[in-house]
Amino acid sequence: MTVAVVLLAVAVVIVVALMAAAGAATLARLEGSTWPSALTRAALTFTTVITLAAAVTAALTPLLP
Repeated sequence: MTVAVVLLAVAVVIVVALMAAAGAATLARLEGSTWPSALTRAALTFTTVITLAAAVTAALTPLLP
Protein backbone atom coordinates (compact mmCIF):
# COMPACT_ATOMS: atom_id res chain seq x y z
CA MET A 1 0.00 0.00 0.00
CA THR A 2 2.81 2.43 0.86
CA VAL A 3 4.52 1.88 -2.47
CA ALA A 4 1.31 2.71 -4.32
CA VAL A 5 0.90 5.95 -2.37
CA VAL A 6 4.50 6.96 -3.05
CA LEU A 7 4.17 6.23 -6.76
CA LEU A 8 0.91 8.18 -6.94
CA ALA A 9 2.49 11.14 -5.14
CA VAL A 10 5.46 11.10 -7.50
CA ALA A 11 3.13 10.99 -10.50
CA VAL A 12 1.15 13.96 -9.17
CA VAL A 13 4.32 15.98 -8.57
CA ILE A 14 5.57 15.27 -12.08
CA VAL A 15 2.23 16.24 -13.63
CA VAL A 16 2.14 19.48 -11.63
CA ALA A 17 5.74 20.24 -12.63
CA LEU A 18 4.94 19.64 -16.30
CA MET A 19 1.88 21.89 -16.10
CA ALA A 20 3.88 24.65 -14.43
CA ALA A 21 6.60 24.32 -17.07
CA ALA A 22 4.05 24.50 -19.87
CA GLY A 23 2.54 27.60 -18.30
CA ALA A 24 5.94 29.23 -17.96
CA ALA A 25 6.79 28.49 -21.58
CA THR A 26 3.44 29.85 -22.75
CA LEU A 27 3.83 33.03 -20.75
CA ALA A 28 7.37 33.47 -22.05
CA ARG A 29 6.17 33.10 -25.64
CA LEU A 30 3.35 35.59 -25.02
CA GLU A 31 5.95 38.07 -23.80
CA GLY A 32 7.69 37.73 -27.14
CA SER A 33 10.71 35.65 -26.21
CA THR A 34 12.23 33.14 -28.61
CA TRP A 35 11.56 29.41 -28.49
CA PRO A 36 14.96 28.54 -26.93
CA SER A 37 14.41 31.15 -24.23
CA ALA A 38 10.89 29.87 -23.55
CA LEU A 39 12.16 26.30 -23.30
CA THR A 40 14.89 27.42 -20.92
CA ARG A 41 12.29 29.04 -18.68
CA ALA A 42 10.17 25.90 -18.85
CA ALA A 43 13.11 23.71 -17.88
CA LEU A 44 14.01 26.02 -15.02
CA THR A 45 10.43 25.97 -13.77
CA PHE A 46 10.27 22.18 -14.01
CA THR A 47 13.47 21.70 -12.02
CA THR A 48 12.34 24.27 -9.46
CA VAL A 49 9.06 22.46 -8.83
CA ILE A 50 10.83 19.10 -8.50
CA THR A 51 13.39 20.64 -6.12
CA LEU A 52 10.63 22.24 -4.05
CA ALA A 53 8.81 18.91 -3.80
CA ALA A 54 12.01 17.21 -2.65
CA ALA A 55 12.63 19.91 -0.04
CA VAL A 56 9.09 19.65 1.31
CA THR A 57 9.41 15.87 1.45
CA ALA A 58 12.70 16.13 3.33
CA ALA A 59 11.18 18.63 5.76
CA LEU A 60 8.11 16.49 6.46
CA THR A 61 9.91 13.17 6.76
CA PRO A 62 10.74 13.55 10.48
CA LEU A 63 7.07 14.15 11.23
CA LEU A 64 5.97 10.82 9.79
CA PRO A 65 5.76 7.82 12.14
